[in-house]
Amino acid sequence: MKYKKIGDILIIDKKYSGSDFEELSLKHNVKTIMEIDHIQGTKREPVYKVLYGDETETINKENGCLFKLDLSKVMWSKGNNNERLRIAKLVEDDETVIDMFAGIGYFSIPIGVHANAKEIYSIEINPNSYYYLCENIKLNKVNNITPILGDCMVETPKLKADRIIMGYVKTTHHYLNVAIDSLNKGGVIHYHETVPEKLMETRPIERIQAQAGNRDVELLKINKIKKYAPGVEHVVIDARIN
Repeated sequence: MKYKKIGDILIIDKKYSGSDFEELSLKHNVKTIMEIDHIQGTKREPVYKVLYGDETETINKENGCLFKLDLSKVMWSKGNNNERLRIAKLVEDDETVIDMFAGIGYFSIPIGVHANAKEIYSIEINPNSYYYLCENIKLNKVNNITPILGDCMVETPKLKADRIIMGYVKTTHHYLNVAIDSLNKGGVIHYHETVPEKLMETRPIERIQAQAGNRDVELLKINKIKKYAPGVEHVVIDARIN
């Protein structure tokens, strides 16, 4: 059985054929067992089924950070935990950061906890995710995160930053123009994309270059996160825009 434990909730694979959920909950010390079918829409809302228990809110601890969330309302990607910490360690003292598609603070909270950024602007369109973003700012006692409820396409152009995180993989390239326009000279962009393996070395960086116009683009790193589908990788492009 494939499963992941998020706080005290167990998410099991929809192919699981067992039925003794009480025994399973005792084995894994959880209060609720859920099945997440898929995540839908730009607000990244879960399509789910509760199989045991009735509480879907929990607190998950990761990389020394606390994340309060309701798994019936918002998503949690357990496979990105190393990437969240990697970005936090790259943030330099007194940087201004824009976290596009911030969710519940997947990237913003580790930056607030582990780095010494001047300001982190966290933009999220889903009101439920925004609520938990605000809760997690308080829970982790960070005071340099400004949560913004709104569309990244509208809110990002109002800001300027030294580093911009684009932690979304569907249609993210449509937001490259506003992200690059809001990036200070010499700033770094972390651009997420799902890409066929054979195009991994070319398509993402070419998309960044196309939107950068006359600005020079320096490829810093292509970081593979995980397999997204057969022959398709979830990658992050670190690029400096001069």
